[in-house]
Formats: sequence, structure tokens, C-alpha cells
Amino acid sequence: MQGGNIHALELVFLLLLFFVVAFAELARRLKTPFPIVLVLAGLLLSFVPGIPPIRLSPDLIFFVVLPPLLYSAAWLTSWRDFQYHLVSILLLAFGLVTFTVFGVAAAATRVFPGFDWRTGFVLGAVISTTDAIAATSIGKRLGLPQRVVDILEGESLVNDASGLLALEFGIAMVVQQQTPTVTSALARLAYLTVVGLAIGLVVGLVVEWFERRIDDGPIEITISLLVPYAAYLAAEEARASGVLAVVASGLYLSRKSAHFFSPNVRIQIYSVWQSLTFVLNGVVFVLIGLQLPYVREGIRDYNLRELLIYGALFSAIVILLRLIWVFPGAHLAIWIRQRLLRQNEQMPPKRQIFIVGWTGMRGVIALAAALALPETLADGSPFPQRNLIVFLTFCVILVTLVLQGLTLPALIRRLGLAGPQGRHCGEKEARRIVLESALAHIEAAREEDRPEFASVYDDLAQHYRERLENIVGSSEDQDGAGEELYGRLLDLSLELNQVERQTAVRLRNEGRINDEVFRELERELDLDEVRLQEREAHGP
Repeated sequence: MQGGNIHALELVFLLLLFFVVAFAELARRLKTPFPIVLVLAGLLLSFVPGIPPIRLSPDLIFFVVLPPLLYSAAWLTSWRDFQYHLVSILLLAFGLVTFTVFGVAAAATRVFPGFDWRTGFVLGAVISTTDAIAATSIGKRLGLPQRVVDILEGESLVNDASGLLALEFGIAMVVQQQTPTVTSALARLAYLTVVGLAIGLVVGLVVEWFERRIDDGPIEITISLLVPYAAYLAAEEARASGVLAVVASGLYLSRKSAHFFSPNVRIQIYSVWQSLTFVLNGVVFVLIGLQLPYVREGIRDYNLRELLIYGALFSAIVILLRLIWVFPGAHLAIWIRQRLLRQNEQMPPKRQIFIVGWTGMRGVIALAAALALPETLADGSPFPQRNLIVFLTFCVILVTLVLQGLTLPALIRRLGLAGPQGRHCGEKEARRIVLESALAHIEAAREEDRPEFASVYDDLAQHYRERLENIVGSSEDQDGAGEELYGRLLDLSLELNQVERQTAVRLRNEGRINDEVFRELERELDLDEVRLQEREAHGP
């Protein structure tokens, strides 16, 4: 029996991986964010006869999937930008979550029969968290202003904590008939935040201590996989925020990793985590669509037309609440940043604020929160409106992901926000400073070294001067000739890379080098090709 269960689990896992690969490739060909395609694909697959039932487990999401995804997102987040936009992020992650919870509670009592303010509060808490994967993937591809992307990513990192805290209060109010006071709510929020951040930083400090004494790819990859679970479980055990613990450890270790990761280990770890996050994200988005049969089971007593109206109306309420908040929220954030923090930050255009409001897409955390609601109350009676809460959450996820996700590219272009990403100017300046520092070091070292090594310094200095001229010349050239020369340089470099690769393959096939030597040459050529392709994509 146990072997049969394992076999069934393997079959389901392989099936999910196949769906993820197939539909992610379809999304790439359609040039559509893969979360949208995967959710729709899962939805369609739920109607196919013979597809094994795959039920989403809330524990699987909260304790297996969520920690590594949060850690990866925190690792890739710029601490400088996160810190600079912290006020705007917190007003969305805490202010908007609170506004959404109470707004939904007020609306639900008037719109949906059988809802009181407590069940409305639970519904608002369930759908208060956002998933920025689809929005930011579109925004980055179309060149959405970096400030908008930074704020959206920061919001999605932090609002899981505030949303789950609100859900904790909501369940207590419904199940145990307890209404928290403002003082107790603020005290719980402070404990959740401070202890969660402290645990995350302690985990980060411990891991950093070990990492500085290790230089072994497999061991360090394993440690990196353990970190998010260690931070999350430790914080949950202390009844603090596991989300904030993971975010704190991810931000801290990402900042320090330049000092304890060797280049070889860093390349390996990034490859592993890129594959892991792709698989986890893909699986959870397919699972969202595959939950339709379970969602339908609990609402068979409702009229289909009535359900569709409820779903559309509730989705509109959720979208409208976010749009209502973002405009005064933006003004308040700018006021705080200018007056209290003395930041030289100007009020963003209304079209940028609108885009932030339009990107409130919900994801698997909202569905897992709905499915995690208790079946019964303290007295044994059924949890009121639980099935309808699950259905409405499912509708909001579909509408926000599909409707907002598919319309976002057109809106960005229509509002004139599409364009080249602003980070490339900073990247050019950074490259120039790095190369100038290297040239200065070459000249300083030349003066202290023996005269017979002059040719070595001449070759190195010439190499760095050519690289510097490529950067400075391309930015100063006004007639486009510099860009053309730069493009031709990259094309020829890629051609030469292929010549070297073909020669290495020929030497291996002729038996003149063994596979170990070939793999080392191949790895160096791969790194060079990736670097050249990135420079080609970013432009001069």
C-alpha cells in the first residue's frame, strides 16, 4: 500500500513537471508571462477526463514552497532600492492590506448574503496578499520604470506577513468569537515583525560565519537550500513571522555573499536556484488551475449564474479598492519621504501610480490561505461561508492574473511607460569606474615592478583601454557609429567563440584531449558566450 502511494506521488509529480515544461515553452513562444499561461492550462486540464485529482495542500505551500520562493526573491532584491523605497513599500504592504481587509469586510456584508463583518474580515485577509511575478516579468520586459518594479517586488516580499497576520486575527474572531483590541493587535504586529526580523538576521549571521570557512560548491548549495527553511521554521516555532525571517536572512546574505562565495560556487548556486524557483513557481501556478474541481464541490448548492455574478463583482471590488488606495497612498509616501526622511523624491506621474494600482495580482498564497481555513468552529459547527470564500478567492486569482496580466502590456504602452530600462546608464558608469580603477592599479604596479615586465603591463593596459573606449566611445558618439562598431565587435566575438567551441569539439572527437579537458574548455567558452550575449541584449 505504501509503495503504491509513493508510485502515485511520483506519477503526479512527473505529470506536473511535464505540464510546467510544456506550457512554459508555450508561454515563451506566445511572449506571455508564464504564470498566466500555466494557470489557464491548469484550468483547462481540470476538465480533461483521466487527469488524476491533485489537491493543493496549504501546508505544502506554506512550509515547502513559500520559504525558498521568498528567499530567492529577497536574494535578488536590491537592498539599496528596497531601503530607499521602504516607505512606499510599507504603505502598500501594511496600509493597503489593512484598507483591503476592512474594505472587503464592509462590502461583503452588503453584497453577499450570509456574510457578517467577521467573515468579511476573513475574506479580505485571505485575498490581501499579492503575487508580483507576472506583473514584474511584464514590467521588466517592457521597460517599466525601475522605481515601479522595485516597489512592486518589495510589496510582494512583505505583504505576505501582514496578510497572514490579518488572517490570524480573522480566524480567531470567527472560530473563538474573540475581537482583538487595537493595543493587542499592535503588540502582536510588533512582536511578529521584530522577532521575525531578529531570527532571520541571526540565521544569516550564523550561515555567514560558516560560509567564510567553506569553499565547496555542493556543500554551499545545500546550505543555501537549508537557510530559508531554517529561518521560516524557527520563526514559526517562536510564533513570529516566518515570512519576515526568510526575507531578512535573504537580504542580509545576498548583501554579504560577494565576500564569501567564490566565483565558481556563485555560478553553481545561481544555476541551481534559477531552476528551483522556475519549477516551484510553475508547479504552483498549474496547481491553481487544477483546483477547479475542488472549488466546484463546495458550491454545488449555488446557482451558476449567481456564482458568476458574485465572482465578477468581488473581483471588481478588490481591484477598485487597490486603485482607490494607491493615489492618496502615493501622496502620503512622498510627503513622508520629503518632509521626514529628506529624500529628493518627486511625486510620480499619475499614470505610474495607476500601473501600480493595476498590478495587484493574486497568487497561490491567497488560495492556500483560503483552503487552510478551519472546517469547523470551536463549538463544532461549520465555518460560515467557507466554501464561498474559497470560490471567491479562486475567482479573484483568475481575474487578476488573467485580465490584469494580459491587459498590462497594452496599458504600459498606451500610457507611454514602455521604454529602455534606466539601469543601463548606471551600469555604464559602473563599468567605466571599474575599468579606470583597474588601469590606475596597473600603472601603480608598473612603477613598483621590475623593468623587464614592462611588456606585460603594456598588454594589460592596452586591453583595459580598449574596453574603456568601447564604453566611453559608445556613450559619447552622437551619430550612431559607436553603437554600430560596438555591435560588430560583439558579433565577431560571438563568431570567434563558436570557432573555438567547434575546434574543442573536434579535438575531443579526434581523441587528442579527454572529456575532462573538454568540459573545462567548454565551461570557459560558455561563460564567455553568456557574458557576450548579455552585453548584446543590454546594448552599449
